[in-house]
Amino acid sequence: MLRILLRRRKQPLSAEDVTVTDRPAVRKAVSAAALGNTMEWFDFGVYAYLAGTLGKVFFPSSSPGAQVVSTFATFAAAFLVRPLGGLVFGPLGDRIGRKRVLAATMIMMAVSTFAVGFLPSYRTIGFAAPILLLICRLVQGFSTGGEYAGATTYIAEYAPDTRRGFLGSWLDFGTFVGYALGSGLVTLLTAVLGDDGLVDWGWRLPFLVAGPLGLIGLYMRLRLEETPAFRREAEQAHHDAEAAVAAGGGDPVEEARQSGKGRLKEIFTRYWEAVLICMGLVLLYNVTNYMVTSYLPTFMTETLGQKALTAQLLVLGTMIVVVLTITTVGRTSDRWGRRPVFMAGSGAMIVLAVPAVLLIRAGGILLPAFGCLILGLLLVCFAGTSASTLPALFPTRLRYGALSISFNISVSLFGGTTPLIASALVQATGDDMVPAYYLMVAGVIGLIATFFLHETAGKPLRGSGPMVESEEQAQELVARSRTEAGRRARDLWLRLRHPWARH
Repeated sequence: MLRILLRRRKQPLSAEDVTVTDRPAVRKAVSAAALGNTMEWFDFGVYAYLAGTLGKVFFPSSSPGAQVVSTFATFAAAFLVRPLGGLVFGPLGDRIGRKRVLAATMIMMAVSTFAVGFLPSYRTIGFAAPILLLICRLVQGFSTGGEYAGATTYIAEYAPDTRRGFLGSWLDFGTFVGYALGSGLVTLLTAVLGDDGLVDWGWRLPFLVAGPLGLIGLYMRLRLEETPAFRREAEQAHHDAEAAVAAGGGDPVEEARQSGKGRLKEIFTRYWEAVLICMGLVLLYNVTNYMVTSYLPTFMTETLGQKALTAQLLVLGTMIVVVLTITTVGRTSDRWGRRPVFMAGSGAMIVLAVPAVLLIRAGGILLPAFGCLILGLLLVCFAGTSASTLPALFPTRLRYGALSISFNISVSLFGGTTPLIASALVQATGDDMVPAYYLMVAGVIGLIATFFLHETAGKPLRGSGPMVESEEQAQELVARSRTEAGRRARDLWLRLRHPWARH
């Protein structure tokens, strides 16, 4: 009898506990999520490469240095509202579903980016022009507050446990493809139209491309289904609610816990450690990301005096390297683990940031290309691993909201402000090594966060059952679980029966 009770205490997995993923559905989920990121970062690539041009269009009365700072201030303003977007869209995604929220963010992002292409210049309507640009950027930032966290959550909840790193890396593959497309288009326009043509009318063209891209992305997202993890969570919540009603009314404590305020309180009280780890990893990734993608083109032209076309080609080449290697890094994290990849990248950032910036300062083509390559390889360590690491920090019922809030607070305070702070510090101090020091600080913070990170590669998401690719894998997992449960029960039985014996 005691042995039976012991077996019940260590319940093995059943076939119902294991989710077998549908490969076509997984491909559709990854494609739709990645396309949204592609569109978002198409806009970022365009904005970063047009920073000098937009400064002339919307802030013509300022000095060249002040124009750049003003343009990046408008860029950073979008990040100030991202936490608000996260507070709205994140908990909403946990309550009504991931796919509906992802469709809504896609619409807002496409419309606001498309609208920038129709804005009148400062010479046409005066001070109202930068105000309208700021409004468009705020709408973009608000919608983006629910975009990346929702997309990572969606892919993570569809991916098999052993391939989450590889499939998640396709999300950031879309990120850098979008950036490369946006920056490549601006580079082409610069070569064809020249600086005067860009200032006159050419700057509008890249933003107008966002309209068709948004329609394609919206069509793909509206055809998605909810993730298996969310469906299970919703079914369980519905079952619990029916049980509570049958028992004579709902539980006030549970109702408060399920409310928006209750979820926020639970995130910051019960999962505060995961929130801090998430913010540290996001800081590391996004400071590196925005330093390379958003600030580096302007740093090379405005501070170092490189030709615009040369700087654009160097950063574009760096993005192509990231695109070509990112899924390899994601697959490597499935094999070696997330912590080793983050740890190696953080340590390398501390050591290599100064040499990379020194190479970029050297002038010419070859040495700056090596410097950009170093920063690109550091960036891909974080880009290829983040989408599979961050969702695993939180349970299903809070994942979208907790990740949205943590991610967007960190991005707003440290990531999106990187170009603004770096450009202001360089201008104030006259020290063009500031970007290297900034990256080193990010590396130290990332190293600390990685130290407290629990390894999640190959393991089920927090609060979810295992996910596998085939029925054969599911049967093998259930059989192995039963064997291990039986072995644990036998060992415990022997310890209770013969407490002084060696086992």
